[in-house]
Amino acid sequence: MSKQTFIELVDVGVDFPVYNAASMSLKNRLLSSVTGGTIDREHDGVLVVRGLQEISLKISAGERVGLIGHNGAGKTTMLRVLSGIYHPTQGEATVSGECISLIDISLGIDPEATGRENIRLRSAMLGLTPEQTRRHLDDIIEFSGLGDFIEMPFRTYSSGMQLRLAFAVSTTVTPQILILDEWLSTGDENFRERAEERMRRVVDSTEILILASHSRTLLTANCDRIIWLEHGKVRRDGKAQDVLDEYFGPQPSALTHS
Repeated sequence: MSKQTFIELVDVGVDFPVYNAASMSLKNRLLSSVTGGTIDREHDGVLVVRGLQEISLKISAGERVGLIGHNGAGKTTMLRVLSGIYHPTQGEATVSGECISLIDISLGIDPEATGRENIRLRSAMLGLTPEQTRRHLDDIIEFSGLGDFIEMPFRTYSSGMQLRLAFAVSTTVTPQILILDEWLSTGDENFRERAEERMRRVVDSTEILILASHSRTLLTANCDRIIWLEHGKVRRDGKAQDVLDEYFGPQPSALTHS
């Protein structure tokens, strides 16, 4: 019997200590709040930025969850907790199931290494075994469309070529849990249609989707539940349309029929 796929956070908090804060300017102190949340003084010389506070929620298999909130609300911190990049400083986070985070698809890329070598590096960052990487290698190279450039250093690629390779590696497998910070897309017109089709296949096949976005259209099309973060706390967690209407305001069609 396969292991149940779910995510559960119980009273999760994430603190970022800021040392030598006494010598920081007010401007720098304010900038430190971009992790989302509030700033508290612990003791002399130390400030604590509370990125997340008292987060308790459960996400089960089959759910498509959107994450919203203004810049600095704590979305990135939340995504990194769910991805295992950050560990809670309070509470407990349980992620049951194979999880792949596409927060930064260029993570694990070495500019001096060849495209082929970078496939192995990025695949390892995603948790693929060497055998899995070997099995998918030809497909990744073909999908990227790099041809002989795959043996050239990554730094010699155009920005479009770099993105195509990173995208091809990042979407080669279908995880049980997929975490996205906005929708992956490319600026290469010839590549975009294939990329959209591949991205849609991965999203549709995953058991749990977490999508952070500022796009109402994207969230409406892909999510049935929305979690709204504000100052590092959950302001609202509910059905997508209800929460999106409160956050963005009612859609024009709803206003005309009210």
